[in-house]
Amino acid sequence: MKVDRHDNIWVADKGSDVVLKFNHDGQVVMVFGRKQEASDEETGPLKHPHPPLPPVDGMFRQVTDITWDSAGNSYVSDGYINSRVAKYDKNGNFVKSWGEPGDQPGQFLQPHSIAVDAADHVYVADRGNRRIQVFDTDGKFLRQITIDVPFDPNSQPAIGNKPKLPITGDQTMAPGAPWAIRITPGPRQVLYASDGYPGRIYKMTLEGKVLGVLGESGKQLKQFGWIHEIACPSENELYVAELLNWRVQKLILSPVH
Repeated sequence: MKVDRHDNIWVADKGSDVVLKFNHDGQVVMVFGRKQEASDEETGPLKHPHPPLPPVDGMFRQVTDITWDSAGNSYVSDGYINSRVAKYDKNGNFVKSWGEPGDQPGQFLQPHSIAVDAADHVYVADRGNRRIQVFDTDGKFLRQITIDVPFDPNSQPAIGNKPKLPITGDQTMAPGAPWAIRITPGPRQVLYASDGYPGRIYKMTLEGKVLGVLGESGKQLKQFGWIHEIACPSENELYVAELLNWRVQKLILSPVH
């Protein structure tokens, strides 16, 4: 869930394959995508065929996130199956999409979160490939960011078995694999990202230089259980939404310079 600069509330719903826009009174303003019909014979959990089915313009398969550029265009990370970014104009018209499953520049494996900076560069958390890819608004690949920070090999996961490292293939549980990303407002913008294991938050420049690291997996304060969204109204104020712990933590950072 995100709130845009006009106080509209946007919800990306993986389960129903739609993105919903609500106004401040909670009224539905716009719907992107389409939910399956309950009465259809084939309705059920989406399959993951290999090779995947081609994407359909204006529809999603397990969508994950949404963001906007300065012109009001929307960018949707269409996430677990289609592995692409879909672009819509400010009136909700489908413009284009880019990306496909893979590990090359411009390809994705579970694009899980998305953000736009003040220069209208689009940052995509390519979680399964353990990287953040950066594009212009037309989908031209600009660069990629990887997060490489030492960690305690005795770190425990928030849930499930401890991953065997190094991870190859789908790197969702690899240290530094971005689950959620967010960019602060100006004038100096920084990029925040989180991972599922060892469960940390990383503060970076927009070029990917790590400025700080905090947190670990767990259930106590300042510990995290699968961060799925971050809001940062200022550089040192974070709201962190955790899937496993059913909570939002507010963090006030005191950087040491």
